[in-house]
Amino acid sequence: MHNFLEIAYFQNQFVPFKEANISIATHALHYGTGAFGGMRGIPNPDNPEQILLFRLDRHCKRLSESAKLLNYDLPADKIQHVIINFVQKNKPEKPFYIRPFVYTSDLGIAPRLHKIKKDFFIYGLELGDYLPPEGISCRISSWYRQEDRSLPLRGKISGAYITSSLAKTEAVESGFDEAILMNSQGKICEASGMNIFMVRNGKLITPGFNQDILEGITRDSILTIAKDLDIETEERAIDKTELLIAEEVFLSGTAAKVTPVKQIESYHLTTDRPITEKIKHKLTAITENKEPKYQNWVYKVDC
Repeated sequence: MHNFLEIAYFQNQFVPFKEANISIATHALHYGTGAFGGMRGIPNPDNPEQILLFRLDRHCKRLSESAKLLNYDLPADKIQHVIINFVQKNKPEKPFYIRPFVYTSDLGIAPRLHKIKKDFFIYGLELGDYLPPEGISCRISSWYRQEDRSLPLRGKISGAYITSSLAKTEAVESGFDEAILMNSQGKICEASGMNIFMVRNGKLITPGFNQDILEGITRDSILTIAKDLDIETEERAIDKTELLIAEEVFLSGTAAKVTPVKQIESYHLTTDRPITEKIKHKLTAITENKEPKYQNWVYKVDC
């Protein structure tokens, strides 16, 4: 069972998590007309009265943009204000994950985004490692990532995650930890809820935005970190066979952070991962506010 934070933000007020309930007739429940965000927070190792949030501004901006795709005007500064209050009311004592969610909150049966009430809520839970940090096994999913022409992939639209759910279950039930999806052109796209990177000939490579990926915030952070570490980077289409012979492969995301891949299908990857480990170490130090150059990525909440 998850250890949920005690206080949630629901219907414009802070209430006990157990009282934040929606109706079974809620529109978003039936049609996937919602969008969510996710960000990590940790107690400041150097100040027990302070919480550190990683890239709060970027997360709020992306959720605001996702809301816009649902015809919902929700300013990023409002989201940020509520999240800060949410953290101050909960005062988490362990690493945690925040889940803000925008959705069509009307009770109705007609699938639409116009002339329908919308709302947003926030809850959180304690969260350590989402995936085994020593490395995971992956299979290439039989399910394909959606195309941007059929679903707005620039947002974290909740309805899109049925594909992720199908792929994840298929992977786990066939003996793997995680799924890797290809896009409609047969190119490597992303995992069930994470972006993917590989290293070939010392170069860090990841699918570009034109490959129907989510514009991951951790992904963006890794590309910036890599360049600052003088690691050559490239954003381009990746073939399945490239992944199988890559020097290193890892997944990235808010929950997954940087998770090495040790096996893809029946192909085993080396455990020597110098670039992965270098990036993982740097990202961890940044989230703990131990890298002065990246202090603008860490928002400090006084509790």
